[in-house]
Amino acid sequence: MSETETVEMIHEDALPGHESALEPKPDWEPRYPGSGRLKDKVAIVTGADSGIGRAVAALFAREGADVAILYLCEHDDAAKTAEIVRGEGREALTIAGDLGEKDFCERAVAQVIEKFGRLDVLVNNAGEQHPDKDITDITEQQLKRTFQTNIFSMFFLVQAAMPHLKPGASIVNCTSITMYQGSKELLDYSSTKGAITAFTRSLSENLIEKGIRVNAVAPGPIWTPLNPMGGASPEKLEKFGENTPMGRPGQPNEVAPSFLFLACEDASYMSGQVLHPNGGTVVNG
Repeated sequence: MSETETVEMIHEDALPGHESALEPKPDWEPRYPGSGRLKDKVAIVTGADSGIGRAVAALFAREGADVAILYLCEHDDAAKTAEIVRGEGREALTIAGDLGEKDFCERAVAQVIEKFGRLDVLVNNAGEQHPDKDITDITEQQLKRTFQTNIFSMFFLVQAAMPHLKPGASIVNCTSITMYQGSKELLDYSSTKGAITAFTRSLSENLIEKGIRVNAVAPGPIWTPLNPMGGASPEKLEKFGENTPMGRPGQPNEVAPSFLFLACEDASYMSGQVLHPNGGTVVNG
């Protein structure tokens, strides 16, 4: 499938969606002054044009990192995230393309190395979801596309990044509460999140002797463009996040600190683990 065909398919249901068009706007701003926890590091954050990815990029920049913003096609949102990173006094690089394609992942990592000369943190955050009430409604094309975006991309990016990751580097993947609870309308999406958790634990075992830590974050319902712009049914959106113990959806800047903790030396004795910013829902994990 060509990049043009991929973009057209995804936009059939408005995904990935413009944060600039979302009301109310998600909260991405870091909540506290930086303390240099990623000083002079270089990070790749996928899906950093909006939502959780934007909040992670903003927080990483505040903590001293230069950030490569990988995204599909929402150029206005990506430009805004780059502006945020530069506003924190750090460098930003925007790279658009389909993370489900191995060639793009290789080219993107090469661009990062060409510009910054190093890579210290890889955040695999990008994902897509499509609600379906019945398993027979999931087309073969959608099934392949969801796995391609959500889990194949992580394999491709890690493979491309490995020659550049040194001891002390970290990889943080975005899984989901749906991996632990299931989701009756997100059968393919929740399945990819299960794969991501298994990938995180297995990759940690694989890379720990190289001094590279691998962890994950499993958000609950977070207010980002993903759900209101095609990723959730209207019925689910009406009460989005109300079933959490806190009774509300989370904001991206309530999730980003989990990514920061796992990316920096604060988590130097953690690998193969999953953090759960989910509004108080207790899961096994």
